[in-house]
Amino acid sequence: MISFLQNNIGRSTINKDSKSYSGGISSSRDTGSTTDSTTAGEKFYYGWIILIICLVLITISYGVRFSFGIFFQSLEQDFALNRALTSVIFSAYMILGALFAILGGWLSDRYGPRLVLLATGVFSFAGLALSSQVTSLWQIFLSFSLLVAIGTGPIYIIATSEAVRWFPLRRGLALAIVTCGTGLGSIWIAPVAAQFIESFGWRPAFFFLGIIAFIAIIIPSLFLRRSPTAVTTASEDNKKLNSNLNTLNRQQKETKDFSPRQAAGTRNFWLLICTWVFYAFCLFTITTHIVMHAIDKGIDPIEAATILSIIGFASILGRLSMGPLSDRVGRKPTGIISAVIMIAAMVLLMQSSSLWMFYIFACLFGIAYGGLSPSVTATVSDSFGTRHLGAIMGILDLGWVIGGAAGPAIAGYIFDVTGKYFLAFIFVALAALIVAILILFIKTPDIKKQ
Repeated sequence: MISFLQNNIGRSTINKDSKSYSGGISSSRDTGSTTDSTTAGEKFYYGWIILIICLVLITISYGVRFSFGIFFQSLEQDFALNRALTSVIFSAYMILGALFAILGGWLSDRYGPRLVLLATGVFSFAGLALSSQVTSLWQIFLSFSLLVAIGTGPIYIIATSEAVRWFPLRRGLALAIVTCGTGLGSIWIAPVAAQFIESFGWRPAFFFLGIIAFIAIIIPSLFLRRSPTAVTTASEDNKKLNSNLNTLNRQQKETKDFSPRQAAGTRNFWLLICTWVFYAFCLFTITTHIVMHAIDKGIDPIEAATILSIIGFASILGRLSMGPLSDRVGRKPTGIISAVIMIAAMVLLMQSSSLWMFYIFACLFGIAYGGLSPSVTATVSDSFGTRHLGAIMGILDLGWVIGGAAGPAIAGYIFDVTGKYFLAFIFVALAALIVAILILFIKTPDIKKQ
């Protein structure tokens, strides 16, 4: 990994006529403090530190989000809930998280990401700590659905927006790296939470998770900087760099920086919202219910939790392969291929009855959802520029939350009525098919061979 970063450091810094291209624009919000940019004698580009910070932030936010599936059985049993109502706790969290993502994206665009993220760390700890003390259903809605939503909702939007601002020529690669956090979160938090619940109970597990979230959000956020106003090249391959710069300049002329209102007037905006609705429907239906489904099939709860971890690990492979590939061959092919793989995974899940079959499903589903993420997210900055990216992605996140809230609740209701998830999994497969069709109709700039 270190050698990979070293080989790519020089390619990420650009200087032409004393203008910088942070996220594809010369950002007027970034005032010229030399501490916020690479100076003339430096060979290290601070953008790589930004990617690591964003990776950590997304890891903890999605680790908390995906961990709800691990707490599902405990909450269902202790509060005597059915699966639909238990799922609504998560659905409310998703809805509120989207609202605060819009606010967080706007505040980050206006005032910078650091203060916003420090606040999210405080709210994340407060929500998870209070969740460990709840004694009634309305309290878990207040602590988890509201306070944890305030704490984790804005993080993905802010982190991905910063990543593309620091890496204008390699948006797919930057997003592939930082969004690996969604997989890493489920890899280590899911089994840790499951083991903690097994050993100490779900209440101490919530409190422990709150401490981890506080540390993992607050400390990295202190090292954030705004995207630079002036950077210098450390690349030896200036010919290729200049070619890439010319490509970027042409793309910027074709794709201006849209305001949120202007973006909402385009076909791409609504296609992307719909894509995120069905993509999130697929993802959160599975991450919320796959552990319970495996337990229903006779799988041990600890082993069932490892299915989430494998999904997370496979998603990293999907991101690191499809993200850079989307920079070379285009967003559409990688997005459609990922959606087709997801359909195949769901067909397998509907036939799965043993642990090894669940593991194969987890590998396919993880690769698919991991591959979709950088392809679809990079399309946003390709289409609308980066000046108002945080606010635009915050609004687009409404689509994400509609799907993420509806999927688990619908799946829970289907289980309560039919006693199984089969019909819910058919809906997920159909949603993945719709994702592929929607991506086909999105008009994307030509980013091949940048």
